Amino acid sequence: MYAFILLSLAGLYFLEENDITEEIKYSKFEEYVVKDHGITEIIVFTNKGTAEGILSDSLAASIFPPERFSQGHAVKARVITEIPSADKFDTKIDEWRAMGAFSGDVKYERSNTWSSLIWSFGPVLLLIVFWFWIMRRMSGGPGGGGGGGGIFSVGKSKAMLFDKDNAVKVTFKDVAGLSEAKTEIEEIVEFLKNPGRYTELGGKIPKGALLVGPPGTGKTLLAKAVAGEANVPFFSMSGSDFVEMFVGVGASRVRDLFRQAKEKAPCIVFIDEIDAVGRARGRNANMGGNDERENTLNQLLTEMDGFGGNSGVIILAATNRVDILDKALLRAGRFDRQIYVDLPDLNDRVDIFKVHLRNIKLDGDLDVQLLARQTPGFSGADIANVCNEAALIAARHNKSAVGKDDFIAAVDRIIGGLEKRNKITTDEEKRAIAVHEAGHATVSWHLRYANPLVKVTIVPRGKALGAAWYLPEERQITPTQALLDEMCATLGGRAAEELFLGRISTGAANDLERVTKQAYAMVVYYGMSERLPNLSYYDSTGQDYGFSKPYSNERARIIDEEVSRIIAEQYERAKDLLRNHAEGHDRLADVLISREVIFTDDVEAIFGKRPWVSRTDEILSSRKDAPQDVEATELPADAPAEATPPPFEPEPEPESESGSEPEKQE
Repeated sequence: MYAFILLSLAGLYFLEENDITEEIKYSKFEEYVVKDHGITEIIVFTNKGTAEGILSDSLAASIFPPERFSQGHAVKARVITEIPSADKFDTKIDEWRAMGAFSGDVKYERSNTWSSLIWSFGPVLLLIVFWFWIMRRMSGGPGGGGGGGGIFSVGKSKAMLFDKDNAVKVTFKDVAGLSEAKTEIEEIVEFLKNPGRYTELGGKIPKGALLVGPPGTGKTLLAKAVAGEANVPFFSMSGSDFVEMFVGVGASRVRDLFRQAKEKAPCIVFIDEIDAVGRARGRNANMGGNDERENTLNQLLTEMDGFGGNSGVIILAATNRVDILDKALLRAGRFDRQIYVDLPDLNDRVDIFKVHLRNIKLDGDLDVQLLARQTPGFSGADIANVCNEAALIAARHNKSAVGKDDFIAAVDRIIGGLEKRNKITTDEEKRAIAVHEAGHATVSWHLRYANPLVKVTIVPRGKALGAAWYLPEERQITPTQALLDEMCATLGGRAAEELFLGRISTGAANDLERVTKQAYAMVVYYGMSERLPNLSYYDSTGQDYGFSKPYSNERARIIDEEVSRIIAEQYERAKDLLRNHAEGHDRLADVLISREVIFTDDVEAIFGKRPWVSRTDEILSSRKDAPQDVEATELPADAPAEATPPPFEPEPEPESESGSEPEKQE
């Protein structure tokens, strides 16, 4: 735009006629011709009754000031006068020629008023038209590309509209698992399709539904399915789209969004990551200044359920931080429903694998059930990543199809990282790693609630020097003994080092971190301590008690003592188990050193079959003949309680020793 303006101004400067023109009386014109002999050419405009004379340079210099000639190029001086008539003026010119006063050319022309006007005002008009066009483009007007990115459209909503012309292709068939969430969301779609079925009974359409769950569980995918199934206009935008550097823009965008939605009602408005704008008010003091985010939230609250109302507009929103949302936003009448989209359980993971395996060329039969059991805690996005990684691994090895080994390698790659077989490791370090990993395998094999072993390796992978893979049990609640058994199995590596090597190393850093957090959770959150029973200091509201602890210094000392006691007891318990099975542990460590990887069959050959059957296997075997809808209610992945903070949940991931380089294992 600025380049065009500069070029236009330059064109006006260089293309403009720089001639000096002045109107004079006829007597003065005759004086210039007869007395001064200063007229070199005469142009007669027959339709205007005027004549124009071009002055000689000498006469022009004597008449006009010098600054009029300070141009960078030649300048013509002209004088214009009215004549009695063309015939009489011709006679006068003949007299001047006879006297020798004029010897120049004489031209007869018809003056064009429109052309002169166009040449005079045309460039200015073009600039004005261009300026208006630019303004309309910047304000997102007709022909300006919609609700735009110009400075004058900052108050416009940035929501994307999906309707019949650009419908979303995703349907509920593309959403695997999430049966309960789909049931609730399908009811909203059904209400939009057949409202009479509900209104005749006195029911009202829900005003809003909030999708809550961890990242990658399919909240946005559910919203896409709603857009593909509802057959009504669907507005989609992110919570951060309301945020702008200018004051008042967020509230303006909220107003514009709901104005558009009301015009197209009935419709659905989807706000992804609503926590960007819906954070609870008053938590972050703004030192008396204006809080733009709170103004935006206030406007959103008013539009969703205020004095004016918004009948026919259903609000869908998604977040994984529902604990920080404002309470006024969560109340009934704004978000009537909170739909929890949890991490998929075993049966859901099987269904999700089947969806993502549709477009993958498989090598023979694939045990999807085993894959689902090896991926506890995986979200739908993680499972999609596993399938894609398996295809990449197969292509890397020039295979014509993707096999079971590729999927196992993909799971290992995502959980533990790439194998580092070229990492420099001495025989002494390799022996220490084998003893450590064999300690985990031995202890977990002889504990009832420990997870069934899948594989143990001493090949460095990612940050870990060794790793052990387990099949976590599918539990909704976890008893105290299960937590203690898991802690004991986790400490088995450090206990084996102390018993069989006579020294300890930094290889157990990750084990100690997990055990410490788990013991702290047992005492502080779960109330499983002998000296502090039935007490929980977990704050489910997310306030975290501000800057003060909810207990005294004496209580903090007791908590520390209880955590130390629990860990010490499980450590001694692990050492006792290793002493009782020292021979088997040594054989297991030798096999690990020679083969680098061992599986369940190898451990079973040394210690014999485990006396306990997997709880998950029992559930699956008892439900083989059950209807499909019963199978869909399988329990979620291993988690002691829903309110458990993530750092203190028993991790279902493979065992690893992070933060220990080979040179630190002396």
